[in-house]
Order: sequence, then structure tokens, then C-alpha cells
Amino acid sequence: MTAATPSPAVHSVHRPNTTAIGVIVWLGSEVMFFAGLFAIYFTLRAMAPEQFTAGHDTLNIPFATINTLILVSSSFTCQFGVFAAERGQARATGKSITKWGVVEWFYLTFILGAIFIGGQVWEYATLVSEGYVLNLNAFTSSFYMTTGFHGLHVTGGLIAFLMVIGRIYAVRRMSHTEATNAIVVSYYWHFVDVVWVGLFFVIYLLPFIS
Repeated sequence: MTAATPSPAVHSVHRPNTTAIGVIVWLGSEVMFFAGLFAIYFTLRAMAPEQFTAGHDTLNIPFATINTLILVSSSFTCQFGVFAAERGQARATGKSITKWGVVEWFYLTFILGAIFIGGQVWEYATLVSEGYVLNLNAFTSSFYMTTGFHGLHVTGGLIAFLMVIGRIYAVRRMSHTEATNAIVVSYYWHFVDVVWVGLFFVIYLLPFIS
């Protein structure tokens, strides 16, 4: 009798996650979108430098700095939520903050993001009360357009956090799907945070340098 020929080993194929890839590709298009907004801002600034100088003098730099720090800190809380998702911890296992799960960290991220949006609305209201409306000049148009579109993106991120939290509550046990959703939302949130750091530098700080 001849020995049976061993069957070839079967290698598992690790396919990339389509949800994560889709979000990354979409964020690539968002990079182009905000690049266009930056280009518009710099073009208008070059055409009407005196309007931008006068407009910058009306901005509340200390307030905007605090609001920026709040948004940046939300990236850290979001990432702690990702760490919890990677270890499969949906909710807190104790009273200590070190025992928090995805839900608690994402709730805190949501609160910080909502505070940022509230601060931005307050800044808008203050500027409008001083006569700096959208169609006043080149500065106000570019300011409201760039920061406004970013604010809409932050609001979209807040909705995404609520959807992820709701999904976790809907299932009994956190699965790979819920963990993936939490991770891809973090991609988006880190993106909007980085964009705001760029906007903050260009709008609020760059006039001091140039």
C-alpha cells in the first residue's frame, strides 16, 4: 500500500476590514475638501489684508485657545475608548476611571465635543452682536465658512459617538463589529481634531507671526 499523499496546508487569508478602508478613503476626500477651504482663506487674505487684520483684532484668542484645548483633550479620551474596545470592554468594571469601558470614554468625548461646539456658537453670537456678520467682508466670509464647515463635521462626529454607544447598549456582548465601529469613529474624530489645530493656527495665531 502506498502512503496517502498529505493534503496541502490551508492558509487563512486576512482580508482588510472594508469599513475601516472605506472611512480612510472618505477621509482622504475630506482632506481635499479642507485643503480647498484653506486655499480660499489664504487667497482672500492676500486680496484684502486690511480686512483680515481688523477682523483678527476682534477675535477672543484666550477663549479660542481654551476651546481648542478642550477639543484636543477629547482626542485623548476617544483613544482611551479605543483601547477599551481593543480589549473588548464595553462598560466600566469598577468605579475607578481606570476601569472605564468604551461607553464611559465615548460619553466623556461626546461631552467635550459638545462643549467645543457650544463655545463656537458663543463666539459666533458675540461676533454677530458686534456687527461681524457672514457677508460683511472677506474676513468674515472666510472665517465663518472654514470654522462653520468644521463645526458641522464635529457635530457629525458627536452623532457617530451616540450611534456607537447605542449599538453597544443594543447588544449583550461587545463583538468585533462594535469594536471596529468604535475604532473607525476614532479615525474620524482624530481627523477633525487635527483639522481644527490647523485652522486655529492659521486663523488665530498666524497673524501674530506674519
